[in-house]
Amino acid sequence: MRKISIDRQTKETKISLNINLDGSGKSEISTKIPFFDHMLEQIATHSLIDLSIKCDGDIEVDYHHTIEDVGLTIGQAIREALGDKRGIKRFSNSYVAFDETCTRTVMDLCNRPFFIWKTGTTLEQVGGIDVELFSEFFKSLVNEAKMNCHIENIYGENSHHKIESCYKGLARSLKDALMIDKRIKNSVPSTKGIL
Repeated sequence: MRKISIDRQTKETKISLNINLDGSGKSEISTKIPFFDHMLEQIATHSLIDLSIKCDGDIEVDYHHTIEDVGLTIGQAIREALGDKRGIKRFSNSYVAFDETCTRTVMDLCNRPFFIWKTGTTLEQVGGIDVELFSEFFKSLVNEAKMNCHIENIYGENSHHKIESCYKGLARSLKDALMIDKRIKNSVPSTKGIL
């Protein structure tokens, strides 16, 4: 089973995380930021990853440390649970519709982190969270997981729909990229022989 537990503690956050990449989408999320909890539940539900996160952060200062550190911890957990990545599909993409919004996510679990974020939110906050913190979450997760990930709102109007579709898009792409392809068997999906 590709699963791992991580405890991460700094002066700003204390995080306990359990992840099972071969789960069924169960989640227990508590960051004390309700909208962020809801977005993290989207990742578990739509990727079929079992995800348990408890975070005590300095949210009285602001939400930045909690959101960034949770992203780092999820990214680390994905990377460590994947091990040498033998047999994974590696590449994936998804299109997620949420009412008037359409978001495209393209991913490569390649050990070469790179992140593109193209969203056009019109509000300064969504769900009480500064909009710029959503890109910080994704960037932290992508860099720590050592993946290449491009997320783009192709069109849409409602900022809530745009943000939520990004989380669902990440989840759907993760679900496919993490899959074991029996035709690849026990090798790494790279002409180099290593990722």
